[in-house]
Amino acid sequence: MKLFETGVYLLNGSEIVADGSQANAILAASCGRKIDREEARKQTIAYGILRDHNCSDNMEQLKIKFDKMTSHDITYVGIIQTARASGLEKFPIPYVLTNCHNSLCAVGGTINEDDHMFGLSAARKYGGIYVPPHQAVIHQFAREMLAEAGKMILGSDSHTRYGALGTMAMGEGGPELVKQLLGRTYDIDMPQVVGVYMTGKPAKGVGPQDIALAIIGKVFACGYVKNKVMEFVGPGLANLSVDYRIGIDVMTTETTCLSSIWATDEKTEEFYEIHGRKDAYRKLAPGQIAYYDGMIEIDLSQIKPMIAMPFHPSYTYAIEEVNHNLEDILEQVTKRAQVSLGDRISYSLKDKIRDGRLYVDQGIIAGCAGGGYENITDAADILRGADIGADEFSLSVYPASMPVYMQLIKNGSAASLIEAGAVFKTAFCGPCFGAGDTPANNGFSIRHSTRNFPNREGSKIQDGQISSVALMDARSIAATAANKGLLTAATDIDADFTKPKYFFDRSIYQKRVFDAVGKADPEAELTFGPNIKDWPKMSPLPENLILKLVSEIHDPVTTTDELIPSGETSSYRSNPLKLAEFALSRRDPAYVGRAKEVQKAQKAIEADSCPGKAFAEVHEIMQAIKEKFPEINRHVIGIGSTIFAVKPGDGSAREQAASCQKVLGGWANIANEYATKRYRSNLINWGMIPFTIPAGDLPFKNLDYIFVPGVREAIKEGKSQVEAYAVHEGHLTPFSLYVDAMTDDERQIILDGCLINYYRAHR
Repeated sequence: MKLFETGVYLLNGSEIVADGSQANAILAASCGRKIDREEARKQTIAYGILRDHNCSDNMEQLKIKFDKMTSHDITYVGIIQTARASGLEKFPIPYVLTNCHNSLCAVGGTINEDDHMFGLSAARKYGGIYVPPHQAVIHQFAREMLAEAGKMILGSDSHTRYGALGTMAMGEGGPELVKQLLGRTYDIDMPQVVGVYMTGKPAKGVGPQDIALAIIGKVFACGYVKNKVMEFVGPGLANLSVDYRIGIDVMTTETTCLSSIWATDEKTEEFYEIHGRKDAYRKLAPGQIAYYDGMIEIDLSQIKPMIAMPFHPSYTYAIEEVNHNLEDILEQVTKRAQVSLGDRISYSLKDKIRDGRLYVDQGIIAGCAGGGYENITDAADILRGADIGADEFSLSVYPASMPVYMQLIKNGSAASLIEAGAVFKTAFCGPCFGAGDTPANNGFSIRHSTRNFPNREGSKIQDGQISSVALMDARSIAATAANKGLLTAATDIDADFTKPKYFFDRSIYQKRVFDAVGKADPEAELTFGPNIKDWPKMSPLPENLILKLVSEIHDPVTTTDELIPSGETSSYRSNPLKLAEFALSRRDPAYVGRAKEVQKAQKAIEADSCPGKAFAEVHEIMQAIKEKFPEINRHVIGIGSTIFAVKPGDGSAREQAASCQKVLGGWANIANEYATKRYRSNLINWGMIPFTIPAGDLPFKNLDYIFVPGVREAIKEGKSQVEAYAVHEGHLTPFSLYVDAMTDDERQIILDGCLINYYRAHR
């Protein structure tokens, strides 16, 4: 795999010319004319789709309107509640509400099914689509029923990726979907486009997760595609089925790219025809000479079965490398784990070594990445006639939709898996985010799913529990299962892959999916369970801010799962204050208590009473500030909390990573950089300032106060550098905070206090 250090020109979809001093001569010789780079930029597939969806007259500053949207049951209640508070009357575009995340959780009694009933009533009232629990995971339903070549879909799940079907899709926090529901736009600068040029054909036994992990391992750490669009082209695409392409595409989220798009062909057309939507197909290909801002060149034949070790999808190795250098690699895993886990708990996989080989405790094939038809039929072929054993090792398989499930039953694949000892389950995302199949303490699971962050598999470090996940392809998981938990690459198994044809049964959805698109019923009542609560009132940004640093995190990357845990805590997603009680609970259990203490001072200000009486330590801070700024008083300040993290926001699009901080009195984050655009957008939409500070020694430490004078004016004027002071032991030490560029609307959202306030003030 090669990463080009410059931009490249792609000629006729088949010849790469690196940008440089010789490029113009090569291009002119090839096509007989001088090539303009800016014109060539317009020849990418991504540019054409973005142009067609841009509502502004400026292709450098895009205002995008999407064709369709999709959400699941962790996010849609909050989105609809926010939109209701902002004036929602009906869904202006098709909006699908799926129920694949908390459909098996019994936490909280009726609250999960209460949310599902809210979703059904919202689809009826506002004219949406409601997919009942167990019918399909969010992204499989979108592939089967929503995607269209050349269109754009916005989802409130980070793995909203349908590029393999010619649909440019993006996963964002809930507030971005609210904007679309209210007729507003998704505002971004024109993203760079990085080509992914594929050649060759994967070896037998190498699956889509292997290709995806190889890419992630190459590009994540260096940020090669961060916030860019990945465009898949090249002759190698013809050697991949659409199901295989989908398996690669869904994992592009883990590269931190903005979106993805693939050239389409007769195989794409066949996919749409199988699903009864042939009209959704359109031929997509780059122009004769297209310019890419970067290029990843991959020879598919050279990719081997891969494994992403705990605790990140980018910690990748070839399985054969792990088996050959087992002790050394497990030592690397332990050292990496210590960075995130610290001294809170001990962690090692060395007890999984038996007779010099690595044994695992559990295998899972599930969700939007692993639950595809071909992944499971290939796994069934490997396990046909095998026996996974009656010891610790177990295997669970979750088809991604009921139509896939039905076909696996009809063609005997389900029977082969069950006969081998696997458990066959319904469409559910639980294993991917800690709401199902949590391993035993110290257990080690291999999964064809999307992520393996700390505790994302469901263990609770605050209760002394630790288990871990490595990501692998379904084929190698099946090979490992056939060897009763002994880590095995699928290329080491002699299997006959039968590749049974897929038949899609649309009637399953016709009988169970509620579809009211274009048929909103304004008179219908929403169904509220007792846990569903409105968002609390939020104040506009004050003239000056006093912030207490209540958590300081120096991990290289902080995931959204650490900011707000997934799993059973997500059952409280419809109650903002109750969910906030879990914020940072697995990473910094003291955070919530500290934030709530500081919030007492802000609540006193809002009640026009003395903040120093509500929270005594604020009195001393105010006195220190008044030494330099005598004009400061409670009428011109806000008091709240902030956190510092080196690089927060990798992973999920869940807005709760920001909203939970906000409802606990958070006014800002401070970071060296933000891992993803979507997390930074979530902060902004919840009225929190995304400050940055250069890497190096910090001018403050945990539990210090930070005074930011004139912050409202600085945001209003769009200043990139903001004066601040660390307040420590009665002294003010000046330093600078920074704010990267924001749109006019984004600045106004922060000034108004949050997106809800913004729409109330400006609709």
